[in-house]
Amino acid sequence: MAGNKRIDRIVASAERLFGQRVERVSAPGGSGRASFRVHLPDRMVIATLRPNFRRTHLEAFVLRRLEGQCDLQPRCLGVDGEIMFQSDVGGRRLNMEIALAEPGQRLDLAAEAVASILRIQAAGRAAGLQDAIPHLGQNRDWVENLARGPEMLAEYSEGRIMGLERDAFCSALDRPGRQFVKWDCRSGNAAIGGDGVLRWFDFEYCGARHGAEDLAWLIGDEAWTVSPQDMERIVRDGFDPACGVPLEDYMGYLSLYLTFHCAQRLGLIVKEARKRGWLSKAKVRKYDDAGVHPEFAMQICRVGRHFADRNRLTAPIARDYEEAEQVFVGILREGYARAGLLPEEMSA
Repeated sequence: MAGNKRIDRIVASAERLFGQRVERVSAPGGSGRASFRVHLPDRMVIATLRPNFRRTHLEAFVLRRLEGQCDLQPRCLGVDGEIMFQSDVGGRRLNMEIALAEPGQRLDLAAEAVASILRIQAAGRAAGLQDAIPHLGQNRDWVENLARGPEMLAEYSEGRIMGLERDAFCSALDRPGRQFVKWDCRSGNAAIGGDGVLRWFDFEYCGARHGAEDLAWLIGDEAWTVSPQDMERIVRDGFDPACGVPLEDYMGYLSLYLTFHCAQRLGLIVKEARKRGWLSKAKVRKYDDAGVHPEFAMQICRVGRHFADRNRLTAPIARDYEEAEQVFVGILREGYARAGLLPEEMSA
């Protein structure tokens, strides 16, 4: 990465801020990402240089406010213009750990992931962040875009979604910003440190909304290897009544939101597959990429089907997800036959 102007800026900034010589800079998510690992003589820190400096400053503000309440997120070590430095929470990313874990360990890890999200939200409430940060999804265009998402299923199913009332979806999805949410709680945005603690990072899109959205991002992560049935049970078991929403109301909204969130993820998978072709699961996890693999598309359909069926308003969409899943099963089988591979080889 010699000669890279971004790297040169980060090195100069780090040496100025920490008063130490930078030994090297690595890119855990690839050189095109906003965050880099800076290797100092006595530690490693993460430097973030985002295209939108306002998001960087929002993230720094939030991390500083959370620090007094919780230690399940990075510490902000300083901001130098457009560059933020934060503590390194570890190299064992949750998306890799969950894939490598034995079935029983996966459930324990999933429960820890849910508990850590809820603890961060509780810290946000204690810090009063819901009154100090942007409220998310508070305009009609945002809500309508979310409500239209499952219409993409019509290409892979009978398209029952097309006969349903979109305004009813919009009304159900339109929620005020009462709870701090990290946003983008995909498993690639968490890591386990040397102390064995699971922490979340990348708070650039944080804001205030209902609160269940953070768990929806985790459950609706196509690379997440835990079944929707198990995740529903884990959320019920770990529910935090201090969030101010009764359990059944909370689960109802979580199910509703996941129905539409899964369609957003599936649409992204399909778009990227058409552009780049299908990728290996290993490559997706390594670079925390969109889940451009037929098995990941099948997983997101299973999640969408399960939670759509939990709500009378969205129950017809469950059948659309079920039929869409079979399309991706067929794509996977075609891949096996074309490549002359066994299923486990095709999945690598």
